[in-house]
Amino acid sequence: METQTIKNKETDQIVTERISGSEAIVRSLIAEGVKVLYGYPGGAIMPVYDELYKYQDKIHHVLTRHEQGATHSAQGYARISGEVGVAIATSGPGATNLITGIADAQIDSTPMICITGQVPSHLLGSDAFQETDIVGISSPVTKWNCQVTKASQIPEAIAKAFFIAKSGRPGPVLVDITKDAQFEEFDFSYQKCTKVRSYVPVPKTVSGTLEAAAKLINGAKKPMIIWGQGVVLSEAEEAFKALVEKSGIPAAWTILGASALPTSHRLNVGMLGMHGNYAPNKLTNECDVLIAIGMRFDDRVTGDLTKYAKQAKVIHFEIDPSEIDKNVKTDVAVLGDAKATLTAILPLINENTHTAWHQEFKDLYAIEYEKIIKDDLYPTKEGLTMGEVIHQINVHSNGDAAIVTDVGQHQMIACRYAEFNKTKSNITSGGLGTMGFGLPAAIGAKMAAPEREVVSISGDGGYQMTIQELGTIFQQKAAVKVVVLNNDFLGMVRQWQQLFFDKRYASTEMINPNFVAIAEGYYLKARKVTKREDLAAAVKEMMESKEAYFLEVCVEKEGNVFPMVPSGASVSDIRLS
Repeated sequence: METQTIKNKETDQIVTERISGSEAIVRSLIAEGVKVLYGYPGGAIMPVYDELYKYQDKIHHVLTRHEQGATHSAQGYARISGEVGVAIATSGPGATNLITGIADAQIDSTPMICITGQVPSHLLGSDAFQETDIVGISSPVTKWNCQVTKASQIPEAIAKAFFIAKSGRPGPVLVDITKDAQFEEFDFSYQKCTKVRSYVPVPKTVSGTLEAAAKLINGAKKPMIIWGQGVVLSEAEEAFKALVEKSGIPAAWTILGASALPTSHRLNVGMLGMHGNYAPNKLTNECDVLIAIGMRFDDRVTGDLTKYAKQAKVIHFEIDPSEIDKNVKTDVAVLGDAKATLTAILPLINENTHTAWHQEFKDLYAIEYEKIIKDDLYPTKEGLTMGEVIHQINVHSNGDAAIVTDVGQHQMIACRYAEFNKTKSNITSGGLGTMGFGLPAAIGAKMAAPEREVVSISGDGGYQMTIQELGTIFQQKAAVKVVVLNNDFLGMVRQWQQLFFDKRYASTEMINPNFVAIAEGYYLKARKVTKREDLAAAVKEMMESKEAYFLEVCVEKEGNVFPMVPSGASVSDIRLS
């Protein structure tokens, strides 16, 4: 590992100081610029907590109510700030409770460091109290992990962890540290990591690929851009917008790519995927050149791969070489960081408007609006819809809020209808689809960006998986706006049961508690809405509150999310009902 050393300016010697391993952990985090971390104490990590107590003026520890909540909070922090989120836990169950959040961060490319305590090194492998092989367990879902048994190994391990987590395609890293290493003293110095042998975070762009891509784009009659979170992770929003506007190409997004281009932008044609917009899904199989930028052709976007964009030449802008040709055969692969490659190709792109091609998108949008969108946002039927709740949030946030969603029907509705004027505004669990993500992730997002309005939107099912994090909101005084769209069902599963299992609603109906009473039990302002005439005022009151606020909205029990691409079907087979 090559390092950036910290030296005494007068003597040119590396500065060392004899301290304990636990203090070294805290000092290393501070050296990496960590100001907030999320966790839960326990025996094997107690020495570190003792040091955190001493360094409260430099680093703020947030006591979550569950270790999974710590990882999701760290994810929310990372996703809205672009920095590395940090979670900490003890050994055994404390460590294993991190796994869901780590797996979520891995598939969604979220930079996160998890530090776990471990039993003393002489007890490793003995099935000691609260011992578990967290390195082995986490190996499939981390970008890198390691176990530290000597205090002297701590600075290098943490420096390497931060470099790997945030470089190239980001991801989660776990460092497991034995308790004796935390007590042991050594001569501490911290050297930031700048390179790891054999690890190439950003591949070189192959000569000629930019020119080949530009030639296909300039010659296309019906080109289409699909973009993902890679645009956001590389901070390529301005370069991306410039490319879209110069080329005049209609651009559609995956849910993790949402907000890189404002929702209202004239060339933004909507969301792709199973519950995405009608036009971009349908016209994927009619375009002649498909330009994928910072996305991985997930099955929720492609549907049946044997029928996906077979008529199109495919250009793939991607930082991770393993994604090239993994799911969709690429004609031109442009490797590299999206900001760099989009900036480089811009001068090669001809100005265009593609007016007739855009009209095809508009025509299909008009069909979707009449059959679905109008009734979702401006319903005339008796029951409240999820869409009209999102619409009211748009009205009172002016599209500037960060929307943090859980997983389910409400997630798809929020992603479809929320207005995003700022980048890093759609924070959701994409690849893993983790119920319980929303509430703790919103805490992390609000703490990373206290100046922004952060709205957590959950269904009644996922909300109860991490409902205890209301205690974290209260203790931290995090002014998160918490919305639960309550249909007394596990809604997404119920929709599938209705459409594909003859309405056999097996184990999906929920008998729910008094959500308002629970929120008030955590000393939060709370309100429940059951009638349309009360909705606008309630949302206004929530959005104007300077403190945390809980709003339960009882929506129609059997409302469905459309359009819908049935599982395993072609995107051309998207259903409007």
